[in-house]
Amino acid sequence: MSTIYRQPFLADAYTLRLPAGTSDDPEQLARLMFSQQAPWVNRLMRLRDVVVSLFGLKTTSELVNADDARIAFFKIYERRAHEIILGENDKHLDFRLSVLCREVDGAPQVVVSTVVHCHNLLGRNYIRLIAPFHRMVVRSDLRRAAQAGWPMAA
Repeated sequence: MSTIYRQPFLADAYTLRLPAGTSDDPEQLARLMFSQQAPWVNRLMRLRDVVVSLFGLKTTSELVNADDARIAFFKIYERRAHEIILGENDKHLDFRLSVLCREVDGAPQVVVSTVVHCHNLLGRNYIRLIAPFHRMVVRSDLRRAAQAGWPMAA
């Protein structure tokens, strides 16, 4: 296992029960979640981009325009049958975001987990500042995807 997971500075997970018959394709669910973001999330991201650019960190537009496979601005690191691992590495921190599809007692669920490894004081302070917003954004993304309607299995 990568050292990014050994001593995370932030680790969280959110689970949501899915309607019966929902797709168990984690990439499809991730694409839906990150395409349904609330307007306030987009405004927060624009503010974040202004601030982080002052510190030489990657902005969302730089990430979106990178030459690798992405969902929204998240780089795709791994695809598995029931999980997709997204994330990014930067000079202040590395993070991974997992979208996992599973069944518990016959009921489908999606689990969205985030793990952050900080490289320095800038990374630790950045996470301290954004952690409350991160939690609100993940909950909002799940709620909005549910309201839009989860994709059904083929």
